[in-house]
Amino acid sequence: MTFFELWKWGEKRLADSGIREADLDAKYLLLEAFEMDLAHFLLREQEQVPSTDGRTREYSDAVLARASRVPLQYLTGKQDFMGLTFHVDERVLIPRQDTETLAELVLRENPEKNIRLLDLCTGSGCLAVSLAVLGGYEEVDAGDISPDALEVAEENGRRLGGNVHFVESDLFSALDPGKAYDVIVSNPPYIPTEVIEGLEPEVRDYEPRMALDGSGDGLAFYRRLAAESPSHLKPGGRLYLEIGWDQGESVEALLRENGFEDIEVVRDDAGNCRVVRGKRPGAGI
Repeated sequence: MTFFELWKWGEKRLADSGIREADLDAKYLLLEAFEMDLAHFLLREQEQVPSTDGRTREYSDAVLARASRVPLQYLTGKQDFMGLTFHVDERVLIPRQDTETLAELVLRENPEKNIRLLDLCTGSGCLAVSLAVLGGYEEVDAGDISPDALEVAEENGRRLGGNVHFVESDLFSALDPGKAYDVIVSNPPYIPTEVIEGLEPEVRDYEPRMALDGSGDGLAFYRRLAAESPSHLKPGGRLYLEIGWDQGESVEALLRENGFEDIEVVRDDAGNCRVVRGKRPGAGI
């Protein structure tokens, strides 16, 4: 069997299982198993796969796992975000391109380097680490309630760089109450509990439920963030929250109720509501 034939076997197996991008997923898994890039695959696609190479079995096992709807990123162990490659596994939510809207907005509106920034519900650390690396911010803290997620985030921080301090915390509970930030960002769990069962199997059955479930109406974490953030923001400090496509008005109202100013709902490239941001009253940086 050639490398091309092996790829096509994987593609058919995934297509028969209902995987939408079967050709791409099969190719990514093959490249990962045989430690090839696309250029080398194109050069070798008509070569015979060595019959004694255990990587064929590795590829076969990965294809079967993907056919059972294990997310591709958990099988390859990586996901790109903001031009950086993050390690991911079943302990963390897989970073989405949607969240780049939040990261890009923070970088655009906060070009100064002397920023003290806090990322809550950090998960893989994709926001905290990318903002620290790309923004060059002076001080970045990141918290998550899950010690397992923090292990992944810390690994990403060590590998990718950026000065990020990670802490196990239920939102603000374990943070220094006397420390105030210029910017607070969060991509909290925001999917209503009853909606989760209708999600794709890759999300519903494999990604951490605690990173998805935003309680009955999906707004539980936004209520806490809106109420608790002002005491952890400097005067003029900004709060940036990723939201679900239909949560803009609700989260905007929560920020207004808690005294935020200059509140805006920001849309992503697809035109969906994606970020709500507001400012604590007072002079900023």
